[in-house]
Amino acid sequence: MVRREWILKRNCSIAPRQLVQVFAGLCAISLTVALLFTLRGAWFILVFSVLELTAVGWALLIYARHATDLEYVAVDDKYLLVELVHAGKTQCFKMHLDQMQVDLPGSRRALIGLRSAGTQVEVGRFLTEWRRREFAQELRHELAIAVGVG
Repeated sequence: MVRREWILKRNCSIAPRQLVQVFAGLCAISLTVALLFTLRGAWFILVFSVLELTAVGWALLIYARHATDLEYVAVDDKYLLVELVHAGKTQCFKMHLDQMQVDLPGSRRALIGLRSAGTQVEVGRFLTEWRRREFAQELRHELAIAVGVG
């Protein structure tokens, strides 16, 4: 039974599906204007339009690939469960509570280190510096309760 869980994810303002719709609209408008100029003899406008849309499409593809990244952390009766989703790839970790160590970030950009029986995982990629410290303290508190009860 899960005692406590956290889902840490990116603050994305647009979903991948909406991004596709916006990009399709951008392509339609840009290519329509480029084709009008091409019909008037300015063919190089179409070339630049295609290059521009290719670059924007590439950037939006990279954005969409990481829009669903997240970190899932849960305290179970005996384990700390950590699931990391990055660019569609998932890594799962199961760590014993009685051997858990939570390392607070030492610097601004440092992540929260979770260690147990030779397994080490870093979490907190999507949190601000202050929220990362809060989360680490909250996690330590929950682990102390879980170990005390178990």
